[in-house]
Amino acid sequence: MVRRLASQVHQQVSRLMRGEVIKEPAWYAAVLDNPPLPLPPKSPPNRTAFDLKQQKTSVKSKPKAKPYGPKPFPVYYLEDDIRRQFFRDHPFEAFRPITLAEGQGIEAEHPITGADWTRLRQRGRNPSPDDAIQFTLNLHQHHKVPLSYAYARAIAQFRALRSERHIALTMAIHEAENLGAVWQNSEIAHGFQKEIKSLASWERQSELDEGAMAARKRWRSIALEHTEDREWSKGQEYVRLWKEGYTPRYAPALTEPVKPATQENPKKDVDTFGITKTRAQPVEVPR
Repeated sequence: MVRRLASQVHQQVSRLMRGEVIKEPAWYAAVLDNPPLPLPPKSPPNRTAFDLKQQKTSVKSKPKAKPYGPKPFPVYYLEDDIRRQFFRDHPFEAFRPITLAEGQGIEAEHPITGADWTRLRQRGRNPSPDDAIQFTLNLHQHHKVPLSYAYARAIAQFRALRSERHIALTMAIHEAENLGAVWQNSEIAHGFQKEIKSLASWERQSELDEGAMAARKRWRSIALEHTEDREWSKGQEYVRLWKEGYTPRYAPALTEPVKPATQENPKKDVDTFGITKTRAQPVEVPR
């Protein structure tokens, strides 16, 4: 039911009368002449001191920090651009192993440099990426070759020397194998062997775990697989032997009396499975 306020009763009755729901009540004219007073508006609740905005206290402001002085210019070398472009064109060169051990002193500069260095082969037939970068810079600074042409010339010589070394190394390996050389396993092959050995140990460990679990299960029969074909006789073979008077001997050593061992009746050993074993008698050898 909708809640009605006392100051709105005559308004609701007026709407019902227009809809011909009810007839005009006796008090309707009196209420219209003296309408009820409207309710005062609700005032908001007082805010606590905790909810009020805190006033700023007079605190001495901290002095502003002085601006930093002039910043140093970025360190720039042309070799960095050449090196960045070289490894962008040859990404797999970064995977070649190099030594990072430092000696007691700084390595002396190569004697072939400046205007005398015209070909990359002059510093060896197995150039490194740093040699190609330094050769590009040397062509650009000492031979006045544009940087793009110098880079293309250095890269062409670098790839030619690398291809030549690869072909020579491949032919040397084939020649050594034909002459009977035996190579040791590489680090990758050695890693594969260790992985295979580790996987085999896991299989062996799983077998040992299964055996240990079976050993802990006491009073449990472990059925072994039978290789020969058998057919269950449903007890007919046992009944046939019983009717013929055959009595199984499970432990003859406990049921039969023990006879003294003589020359005519040698001592026999009977195991738990009913198998009789005769001890061998000593034989006198004539002299």
